[in-house]
Amino acid sequence: MATSAKTLPHFARVAHPHPRDAAARAAILANPGFGTQFSDHMVQIDYAEGQGWHNPRVLPYGPIALDPAAAVLHYAQEIFEGLKAYRLDDGGIALFRPHANAARFNASAARLAMPALDEDLFVEAVRQQVLADRDWFPTVEGGSLYLRPFMFASEAFLGVRPSRAYTFLVIASPAGNYFKSGAPAVSLWVSDYTRAAPGGTGAAKCGGNYAASLVPTAEAFARGHDQVLFLDAAEHRWIEELGGMNLFFVMADGSIVTPPLSGTILPGITRDSLIALAREEGLTVREERYALDQWRDDATSGRLTETFACGTAAVVTPVGRVTQGSSEFVIGSGGPGQVTQKLRQRLVGIQRGQAPDPHDWVHRIV
Repeated sequence: MATSAKTLPHFARVAHPHPRDAAARAAILANPGFGTQFSDHMVQIDYAEGQGWHNPRVLPYGPIALDPAAAVLHYAQEIFEGLKAYRLDDGGIALFRPHANAARFNASAARLAMPALDEDLFVEAVRQQVLADRDWFPTVEGGSLYLRPFMFASEAFLGVRPSRAYTFLVIASPAGNYFKSGAPAVSLWVSDYTRAAPGGTGAAKCGGNYAASLVPTAEAFARGHDQVLFLDAAEHRWIEELGGMNLFFVMADGSIVTPPLSGTILPGITRDSLIALAREEGLTVREERYALDQWRDDATSGRLTETFACGTAAVVTPVGRVTQGSSEFVIGSGGPGQVTQKLRQRLVGIQRGQAPDPHDWVHRIV
């Protein structure tokens, strides 16, 4: 992707007093897990009403000082994004569609009455984070540097109105596999809880949506499943998404169905990318409502052959088994299907610079 011609602010650099030494870092990178270890630095930009975004800087990773009356603690004005940096075969480093993350970040900000952040400044902040911690790429196969840009309301006050001050940060975590079960396909528990309702914040990537998913996700784990499946709030019939992933359904005739972006599910960037790749493969992709009972019947009859979930963290993950109450059904052979594997290989190949990138999705940093 071409670099923007606009002039971006200089990011000041605060020296880290005690960065991890090579041996300590190597031990983490050999077994990073997911989301439990963090690199040495973070990026911060401040916002004040009347002043806008200012004071961009790269800091040592560490605790954030917050006033007890900070608005985020009382009124939950908080949004975030998730994206990855990849080490390319030639030794370079790249991001995947970071401007799409920036656009979605601003859409979330608008829904929560928060200020927009210039998309190029968002991408530059992420770039600065990666450059600061470029030695933190995991050594495990398929490892990447998971990046978490987020913004929260930092003004100290009690009163129901938008904050007048915000903090934007980027942190990084060396990442291995998202799912720990090691199974060839994940199993889903159909929840009685609702994730989002029409007119709500389902399409925004805000912490409250994920907080609401914790109880049903814990129920799924307690029953031996990998993820929770949410249905629509009105009829409790139509499939929406998992706790943090979109879903695709592959039919025997080669077509693919995925739930539409109706405002109650997150518009996934991986989802959008897979739709484009599937159509390039000559597959028909229909964005339309798909009911749980249809899914069960189609899987039983053989009309449906594969189901997969997708997201930044999990990439493309086959779904093998679905349980609702005492009823259970299996997708295909219960493992990954041919279409799932092919789309995953194409996507990962582009992300890692191993395949052609006709959409100009790869944003090379170095």
